[in-house]
Amino acid sequence: MRPSSQLMQVNNMMNKLRFLGGAVMLAAVAACGGGGGTADSGTLRLALTDAPACGYDEVNVTVEKIRVHQSSSAGENERGWSEIVLATPSKINLLDLTNGALIELGETRLPAGTYTQLRLVLAANPGNPNVPLANSIRLSAIPEGSGQEIPLKTPSGQQSGLKINVNMTVEADQRADFVLDFDACKSVVVAGKSGNYNLKPVVRAILRTETGVIGEVLPAMAGAAVSLQLDGLPVRSTVADAEGKFRLSPVESGTYTLVVTAPGRATAVVKNVVVSQNQIVRVTPDGTDIAPAVSATGTLRGLVAYNPVVTPIDATVNVWQRLPEGTTIQLVSRPVDMDTGAYVLGDLAVGAPEVASFVANGTPAFTAEGTVAGKLRVSAVSGGVTRTSSELTLTPAGDQTVPTFTFP
Repeated sequence: MRPSSQLMQVNNMMNKLRFLGGAVMLAAVAACGGGGGTADSGTLRLALTDAPACGYDEVNVTVEKIRVHQSSSAGENERGWSEIVLATPSKINLLDLTNGALIELGETRLPAGTYTQLRLVLAANPGNPNVPLANSIRLSAIPEGSGQEIPLKTPSGQQSGLKINVNMTVEADQRADFVLDFDACKSVVVAGKSGNYNLKPVVRAILRTETGVIGEVLPAMAGAAVSLQLDGLPVRSTVADAEGKFRLSPVESGTYTLVVTAPGRATAVVKNVVVSQNQIVRVTPDGTDIAPAVSATGTLRGLVAYNPVVTPIDATVNVWQRLPEGTTIQLVSRPVDMDTGAYVLGDLAVGAPEVASFVANGTPAFTAEGTVAGKLRVSAVSGGVTRTSSELTLTPAGDQTVPTFTFP
């Protein structure tokens, strides 16, 4: 997690983005296939936001343009592409875009229909070391990387664009408003043998609405990871700011589980948080903090392997906890080292998770669920296949090794 001073800078940046509004909008023009404002065309507007990252002070990308197509299999040179081209490509630190902060990417007219492919075209990193990097990261809490800007490699991203599957419907004479939710944590993959950091974007296109959840944790928990989950999968995530406040927006209407994790604290869970369309729900009364007990922490480490051996290793590991009444929550999700398949998952709470039910306009009453304290499962996902460990009992006494996951 980033230090409080850095979180205050992030909070200030978010406020600045909200205040500037249209002043920070990046101009857009329509390219071939844009529709030209005919009766059967509509408008697509895009903005960018971010889920919380892990272990980074900055994750920077420089967006040049966004291309969309109605066919998920269309090649880069086929007809039917529409584009939003940024008049002045801007280097964006994704970690400034938390707690509901957005940066506008622009809009364009295009034929009405459902668009299933999006390509994010980034500027190329310069070969000259004296020219600022276009795409980069800065590591946090690691002495040898502290303050050092490291190139973020985009192996297939500059010319044709980073391909992302989406489902965006544009209706005739209407404006379709979408936000690209860029998960920086899952999108940065380490290549341990080479020391490179590669960008493999995990991006969702979500409707822009004034729908979401707000609340606060103890200020001492600034930087805590907060997520809204559905069936154990996060649908929106952020980090608490320097004052402990958080905002999860936009989200679709529905009933969610709120999960809060922070180093040195028990996991806090609020079940059955009901969110209605165009409603901002306060999960705790104003001025009331979510304040889980102090907890010892443990670390899990392991490997993902391919048989026969191939590289790169394209896999993600997840840590789950099952509550007594059957609700499953995800505590963390990380890509493995693409060269070695190794992973290390630290700062996992050993203490009992504290669970409450949502009370509209009231204060949730938390209860420590001691029967599941430290009881976790780890899963690995690769190529659409999932492998899951047996239940592990986490302890604070050194690292624990998870049995190797082997694919296929």
